[in-house]
Amino acid sequence: MSQNTPQTHSWKFFRSGGLDQVTLETGADLLNLESLDQKLWVALSCPIKGLEIDEKTLALIDTDGDGRIRVPELCGAIKWAAIRLKEAGDLLKGSDSLPLSAINDATTEGRAVLASAKQILANLGKKEAVSVSVVDSCDTAKIFAANSLNGDGVVPPQAAMDEETKALIADIIACVGGVADLTGSIGVTAEKVEAFFKELAAYVTWAGKGTAPEIAVLGEATGAAFESFKAVRLKVDDYFARCRLAAFDARALSALNRQETEYLAIAAKDMTITAAEVAGFPLARIEPGKPLPLLEGANPAWAYALAQLHTAVVTPIFGAGKTSLAESEWIALCRKFSAYEAWIGTKAGAACEKLGPARAQSIIAGSGREALVALIAQDKALEPEFKAIGDVERLARYYRDLRALLHNFVNFADFYSRDRWAIFQAGTLYLDSRSTELCVRVDGPNALAAMSKAYIAFCTCTRPGGLTMNIAACFTQGDSDYLFVGRHGVFYDRKGRDWDAVITSIVDNPISIRQAFWSPYKKFVRMIEEQVAKRAAAAEAASGAKLATAAEKTANADKSKAPEPPKKVDVGAVAAIGVAITGAISALTLILGYVFQLKAWQYPLVLVGLILVISAPSMIIAWLKLRQRTLGPILEGNGWAVNGRVAINIPFGTALTDLAVLPPGSHRSLEDPYEDKEAVKRRRQTILLVVMLALAALAIWIRYDRIKSGHYFWQPAPPSAAAPAAPAS
Repeated sequence: MSQNTPQTHSWKFFRSGGLDQVTLETGADLLNLESLDQKLWVALSCPIKGLEIDEKTLALIDTDGDGRIRVPELCGAIKWAAIRLKEAGDLLKGSDSLPLSAINDATTEGRAVLASAKQILANLGKKEAVSVSVVDSCDTAKIFAANSLNGDGVVPPQAAMDEETKALIADIIACVGGVADLTGSIGVTAEKVEAFFKELAAYVTWAGKGTAPEIAVLGEATGAAFESFKAVRLKVDDYFARCRLAAFDARALSALNRQETEYLAIAAKDMTITAAEVAGFPLARIEPGKPLPLLEGANPAWAYALAQLHTAVVTPIFGAGKTSLAESEWIALCRKFSAYEAWIGTKAGAACEKLGPARAQSIIAGSGREALVALIAQDKALEPEFKAIGDVERLARYYRDLRALLHNFVNFADFYSRDRWAIFQAGTLYLDSRSTELCVRVDGPNALAAMSKAYIAFCTCTRPGGLTMNIAACFTQGDSDYLFVGRHGVFYDRKGRDWDAVITSIVDNPISIRQAFWSPYKKFVRMIEEQVAKRAAAAEAASGAKLATAAEKTANADKSKAPEPPKKVDVGAVAAIGVAITGAISALTLILGYVFQLKAWQYPLVLVGLILVISAPSMIIAWLKLRQRTLGPILEGNGWAVNGRVAINIPFGTALTDLAVLPPGSHRSLEDPYEDKEAVKRRRQTILLVVMLALAALAIWIRYDRIKSGHYFWQPAPPSAAAPAAPAS
């Protein structure tokens, strides 16, 4: 947007916080925002998260999906809504409900939204309603409950008119999965149907090959027989390999049958028929050329599997009387299942295997696919009609939320208004007998925050359940004496929920002129306290050292040396001390001489001047920083790009932080049962003494002044000399 773009709209501006901000009052103002120089916008971008405004509304405005809203996107949202409303200025109402009468039925887009809004209300049982709310338009489960076909391309089983098609949809969902539609029901899409029938065709083709005699050697029982065969194949191969090795060399028999010690270790335990220790042993005792016993004399851990092999494989092929297998017979069995095993290895369409060949053939031969494709096409034909339902929600959201966004983006009218909160104000922090409303959600302490010249306490807020939130709280009244890292408070968010808050970091800046006035005196008192503490610590250390020395001397009294002669007095040191005392007395005499020369009315001025000399520098620095307080650097921690210098002057800052004040009409008792009465008595005596000394000093000064002028205070002052007579005319 160029600043040289010719302006055809007459703008109004208001001044708040030392900043000229554009006024938004009419639809013309909104429609011409695109031509307003961006340098006059208070903000140029803001995040869609961490603000007190519906994130879904902000996500609709964020058309590029980068998580931020910029000027073109906000202008685009206004244009989109303006086409569908009779008056664009209605967006400034910020109402929760969108009146049907406000929708523009003169445009194609407006008519579609109006028709969809009426359909929504009818489906919700509110056919006579004259407005639609965001809650109404969001309740898709109820909106689409009366229509199984809703234009989303997903067809659930209940959308089918006949049982065959319903069963087919259920089979597709079971094999390749389903998709949730707008009501939450699981159904199928055109893509799912295509994937299912592709898998189904592959499965039917593969299953058809499995019926060949050389593959299905046992007919329909071949599959179960192969599974029993495969379960013991490795173990049977191991058995015959051991027997061949035993035939090769009889010395290997002991090792091939496992050592006796291994049996002893197992025998010491409680055994079961399927003990894992036994399962690792050979299937039967190893002997050269010995057939494999299937029923008797087999490893107990493998007895059931061998019995299954006998029932499913050996009996159909060799007969039930065959209770053992020679190695040659085992090799014949392996060859018999080789073709079936090769066929299994080429399995295709596994997703549809659960249907079985019969059901798969039935679906292929039926007309369910054509019926389902037609049903999906029928649903897709309704897409434009139901798409407008989404536009109803969008328009209702813009009607409710755009006013707040505009008054916290184009200008900051809400921030400077005392009856509204800005969308970046997260809530209220209560801490140190104060409450502050200027609390902004942040990711954490921000180095730029110090540039705001405000006193900021970064706090971590927590709630039960592990919820956490970081805020930057600005204190703009009171002092910072009891604000420090680790201090706890309570934070109430905009929803009224309370959070435990703890200060984790502080940006130290002046809070008020009053704090700056007392700051030098507080620093002086702290310095005295620190020095007293240091002297006390040093004295305690010295006392401890003396006690240790005395104890050591006592313990070593018999070994002590002769006492050293006393040191001579250093004359030079004494002279230096005398000179210092004399100089101090001279300086004090000179100061008192000047003081006693002052007139009575000059004493208050001297006192005020002394106070100003001490406090003025601190107050001036605080005043300069308070004049420079601005919001922009604080919002940087929340992801804003603030364009204008949004000032927080002293009166406005005072309004953002409240001090603890007794309610009007309260009755206050000053009687404290735990008051330190001795301390109060000493304080009163000290004040009385100071007043008496001040009065005594005043009396001395008056007497000194009158004596110096040659008069005593009990004598009246001499009359002034008579004025000379006027010369004769």
